[in-house]
Amino acid sequence: MDEFGEIDSRSATIPFNFTRYYEKEMGGDLWRRWVAFKEPLPEEAIKTIKLKVIQLETNLARPDGSRTVNLDPGYVTPSKLVLATRKDYSHRVYLGEGVFAEVTLIRKGGRFNPLDWTYPDYRTDHALRFFEELRIGLKGQPSK
Repeated sequence: MDEFGEIDSRSATIPFNFTRYYEKEMGGDLWRRWVAFKEPLPEEAIKTIKLKVIQLETNLARPDGSRTVNLDPGYVTPSKLVLATRKDYSHRVYLGEGVFAEVTLIRKGGRFNPLDWTYPDYRTDHALRFFEELRIGLKGQPSK
């Protein structure tokens, strides 16, 4: 992760018990943590970053190719949280090279709010507080 700079903040580690989607590949007893880096990267770098973390997931995979980590990079702006993914869906925008972008949370009514497609873990108070703290920490942004 050194390639992305110094880690500025980490969420608490919580059980990932929102879905069984990853169990077949990764096993049970999964955990979730979000991290943020000190220096924000340009929004247009999201595709390149996703391609780099795909390689990192591959490097950390078991000999049979099954992943041991799932990394979904994203970025926070004053108005939204955007995630990068390899999975296409009707609300996702293709960025090229197998990478899609999704607006996962939007800022409305003075707080971040999930959308119809927002993953359950991103709907939790834990996640919403973490991303709100990141938004407040953006340079030059007021803490509404």
